[in-house]
Amino acid sequence: MKGFSGASFGAKGSHPPFENRQSCGCGTISVIIPTLNEENHVLSAIRSAKQPGREDEIIVVDGGSTDNTVKLAQPHAVVLASPRGRAVQMNTGAQHAAGDVLLFLHADSGLPSHALTNLEQVMADPEIVGGTFTLKFDHPHRLLRLIAWFSRFRFRYFHYGDQGIFVRRTIFEQLGGFKEISIMEDLDFLRRLRTRGQVALINLPITTSARRFLANGILRHQILNIALVILYLFGTKPQALLRWYEGPADPRLA
Repeated sequence: MKGFSGASFGAKGSHPPFENRQSCGCGTISVIIPTLNEENHVLSAIRSAKQPGREDEIIVVDGGSTDNTVKLAQPHAVVLASPRGRAVQMNTGAQHAAGDVLLFLHADSGLPSHALTNLEQVMADPEIVGGTFTLKFDHPHRLLRLIAWFSRFRFRYFHYGDQGIFVRRTIFEQLGGFKEISIMEDLDFLRRLRTRGQVALINLPITTSARRFLANGILRHQILNIALVILYLFGTKPQALLRWYEGPADPRLA
């Protein structure tokens, strides 16, 4: 993997590579939220990670927002600067994290109540190396409910980053983090994670934005998603997939 260059806003200095980091031994969870121009969602994501009776670490990794994302997040979380790219940003957050378990949460998503306590209980099993939650959209359309329903099954291609990927930090480091590709970093990481041990599915839904489905047409966007996964599995380069995913003038949001 490439090196990581993220830094805290206003902070100086570099950080050691994965293999030189030591576990804090505190058993905490670090929630890592990559952002890019997410002023309308970032506070909701942060608030969902601040759960009663817990002292978990929350890290927002910004990829160069030009809106108020950073300003809104700074009073409520550790905010890091990173080169743009979801995989790069998540790796930067992991590089700075103190928790023994890393949870990667999209900025337009929110954790359900008691999610972190349930996650802690699941990770008490040493055979579990990581996993995901299930999914719910923030819109009641029947097709969206059907798409989310499939996330309850353990079939490996029903699980993606918008469901929240969690992993033991030691395993994350052994895997070298996320592959720094422009798209499908979540699918790639989950495939590699399954080679290291048991992967859990927590039956609590993360609520995520349906904005892309609504903008592109729900059925059309889901067909596009399926097609992109198939093309990726057959070896299509991520940069080509990203061009099809974005469309001609729709920059990818973190």
